[in-house]
Amino acid sequence: MRQISTAPIERFGVLRLCAAWGMACTVLVFGSMAHAQSEAECIAPQAQQLMNACAAKEYREADAALNTAWKSAKAFADAIGQDKALLTAQRAWLTYRDAACDVHASPFEGGSLQPLIQSTCLSKLTAERTRMLLEFNAY
Repeated sequence: MRQISTAPIERFGVLRLCAAWGMACTVLVFGSMAHAQSEAECIAPQAQQLMNACAAKEYREADAALNTAWKSAKAFADAIGQDKALLTAQRAWLTYRDAACDVHASPFEGGSLQPLIQSTCLSKLTAERTRMLLEFNAY
């Protein structure tokens, strides 16, 4: 088994290594801070990093709502014998959502705006799907 040398970290220090690695270290060092945005901070964010973090937070909330709606829709589908059809539709929708948002954000790839565009797209489509699942369950 090959061992990974820690010499670069010891020789250059973590900050210099992070400067060399750029984005990877930004995610590692500041990633947890980006998830800790409060509601007040997200009312009218001004900095791009905060906008990205708030959009990611909004997507996580939309995804949690989708998962809640899925459980009740799945139970209803089971009760009416449509469980396999609903599962097939959900898998197809997830593939569509992810592909559509990838394409939507692709003009901004590599830029600071890309995460905002990606997360906003995911949030919007996820909220629409959540409404559809809730309507299905209401029949």
